[in-house]
Amino acid sequence: MARVNPASGGSNNSFWGYDLEEEEKELSPEEIPAAPEAVVGEDVPSLKKALEEERAKAEDYLANWQRAQADFINYKRRVEQEREEMVKFANSTLILNLLPVLDDLERALESVSEKLAGLTWVDGIRLIQRKLQAILEVHGVSEIKALGEPFAPSLHEAVLYGEGEEGKVIEELQKGYKLHERVLRPALVKVGKGKEEAIKENEAGG
Repeated sequence: MARVNPASGGSNNSFWGYDLEEEEKELSPEEIPAAPEAVVGEDVPSLKKALEEERAKAEDYLANWQRAQADFINYKRRVEQEREEMVKFANSTLILNLLPVLDDLERALESVSEKLAGLTWVDGIRLIQRKLQAILEVHGVSEIKALGEPFAPSLHEAVLYGEGEEGKVIEELQKGYKLHERVLRPALVKVGKGKEEAIKENEAGG
């Protein structure tokens, strides 16, 4: 670039020593930077394939997330159910230890003679037995039906067999109890084997 001395009185096309005509000089074709070549004939099938792959990945991620969410919900439900059961049956050991006391009170009242039935202390024992039974019922304890019922191994424990309707409980030796829906103690029972079977056993034993 030519530099002009402002003091020498240069032409009007100069300013502070710079030649404006030289600044406005047009570039030659060789000096013009080349524009980037346009992408022609893009690979459409490969783009579609890439799109399908990404879509498959997204669906897989969604399925995994939904599965993880379902597993977490089931886990929370299971933990809540276990917690509820733990609370519900937390007193099972204590109640099981109280059942023999209830048995003793019932046996004592059953053995009271008519002469003693009206005494005050007998009424006091009966009141204690009823209160204890009521407390157990409030906590979810209920008696298992046995006498006259079909023998059920899940509810009854057969300790004797005798003459009577086959498969039916003909005598209850000890009461059974459930805590909510769970068997706390099975009932000890005598089960009928039918008349003919009982006769055969008696003859064999005799």
